[in-house]
Amino acid sequence: MRLRVLGKSPSWQDAGGACSGYLLEDGNTAVVIDMGNGVFSKLRQFRDYVDIDAVVLSHLHADHFLDLVPYSYALTYAPRQQPVPVGGFPGTDDPARPTLYAPPGAREIFRRVVGAWGNDDLIEKAFDLIEYEARSEIGIGPFRVRFHAVPHFTETYAMAIESSNGAGRIVYGADSSPTEELRDFAAQADLLLIEGTLPRPERTGKRGHLTPREAGEHGREAKVKRLVITHISDELDSSWAHDEATEGFGGPVELAEEGAVYDV
Repeated sequence: MRLRVLGKSPSWQDAGGACSGYLLEDGNTAVVIDMGNGVFSKLRQFRDYVDIDAVVLSHLHADHFLDLVPYSYALTYAPRQQPVPVGGFPGTDDPARPTLYAPPGAREIFRRVVGAWGNDDLIEKAFDLIEYEARSEIGIGPFRVRFHAVPHFTETYAMAIESSNGAGRIVYGADSSPTEELRDFAAQADLLLIEGTLPRPERTGKRGHLTPREAGEHGREAKVKRLVITHISDELDSSWAHDEATEGFGGPVELAEEGAVYDV
């Protein structure tokens, strides 16, 4: 399996960057995990968007799904997607329609978002939308994806990804406050991709994110082989974040960078 970082920003994009998005490839199968703002243009640098088999969303916050909108417009209006010849393209009876796996309630939320300017079924017509259930498992080519709920400000799911081709296991923690649920779910993972959004814990109210040190501690307690910290702003000092995560993990860690590739 090959995991490529398309976007690693938190809810506001880095300068020239993108929010959450990761390209997962194994052979001819390609899956995008989350589709935050800016991710669609980053995806096009590495893979043709009509060749994506599926998009899988961890939760329904804008920084994890908003680029479904330009992706849907491309699938709907691009010349090569039309049933008749347009602009040098011969026309097709089989336009690309990737599967979109999303948490419960996604259809209603997508309709509210795009319905604000009309065309409320834009996303569900461009994609084959399937709302997965907690603790369900889906198959996409050689990939097997399992879900596990983690605590955040909205219904959110971490993912464990394996391949029938014999590779190891990747766990994506999505967005989460500190939780034993994620530690247990990620136990012994070959690669844990985990958020380290905050310079310090939230001072008041409900928690929803991790600090780099907490992210490192989760990796250490889960005994993962490799730890990558993501969902982190370019405005947060990277040396400090790296040191904090390293101390929490008790070993080498990596900070996600756009375009970075991890083979498992």
